[in-house]
Amino acid sequence: MTYRCAAILLAGLLASTASAGFKDKPMFKEQFVKVNGVRLHVVSAGKGPLILFLHGFPEFWYEWKNQLTEFGKDHHAVAPDLRGYNTSDKPADLDQYRMSVLVEDIRQLADHFSHHKKFVLVAHDWGGAVAWSFAIAHPDYLEKLVIVNAPHPGVFSKLLTSDPAQQKASQYMLMFRSASAEKMLSDNNYAGLVNAVLGAGLKNGVFTEDDKQEYIKAWSQPGALTGGLNYYRANKVGPPPADSSQTSTGNFAVDPTALNVKVPTLVIWGEKDTALLTSNLEGLDQFVPSLTIKRIPEGTHWVIHEKAAEVNGYIRDFIAK
Repeated sequence: MTYRCAAILLAGLLASTASAGFKDKPMFKEQFVKVNGVRLHVVSAGKGPLILFLHGFPEFWYEWKNQLTEFGKDHHAVAPDLRGYNTSDKPADLDQYRMSVLVEDIRQLADHFSHHKKFVLVAHDWGGAVAWSFAIAHPDYLEKLVIVNAPHPGVFSKLLTSDPAQQKASQYMLMFRSASAEKMLSDNNYAGLVNAVLGAGLKNGVFTEDDKQEYIKAWSQPGALTGGLNYYRANKVGPPPADSSQTSTGNFAVDPTALNVKVPTLVIWGEKDTALLTSNLEGLDQFVPSLTIKRIPEGTHWVIHEKAAEVNGYIRDFIAK
């Protein structure tokens, strides 16, 4: 997607919002921000204290459009395309996707927008993995942390080592790290990704055909699919592989010996997530002393879309305390 196409998309979102009778909702703004040697495409809404949203794989800033609209009413709500995704820069070197680099991206992005004031960090999936590591490494930056269906590195490492159910559920990670992943995921106009991310939502109205086209555009950006997959490859995340020549780990923290989160944390979990099981909540309080957990029984991994009002309500209640 070119800058012009992205602007047209944002204009369309604003027009549809206005036509639906929501003219009081905040306007979306887009820009490119240079951090840590890369340019990140960023979409934001509103004014006030910073609330930063990090997307997962295989999504992009658009994952948070409902939250930008909601929290942009009284916050400066910011959602970047992480490095490797959509129209953000996509370094070729695999080491440029290591967790330490991803965390530094967020630190510099926070400095750009927060002006050294504490902020709220909200994240899902791979964005959540980065957010856990960021909170561990830089607790002084955060007022509060909100995680949606993303495993803590200490808990996940244990499960991938010893829990057969999570090991089985995580087999897809080994495929994502393979050389054939790009072809498998892009075949038939990204049919596999469309089905995994949008399939149920397209049937029940959570997603529209326009949403589908925006996801396909983002996935079709040159190098974007490889950029997202490189998060798995660079950090060797996955269950023990059958091929002993490979290595895997669930402990994606910057420092595997430092796992405690010293920030008040809300974890929201769609309990029907078939990739990241609810066992990721067990023992979490050992690493996160100030912990609140909200389970959504009918939510899947894509609970942010499926139960947007419920997710937003939990976040609002938590950050208001």
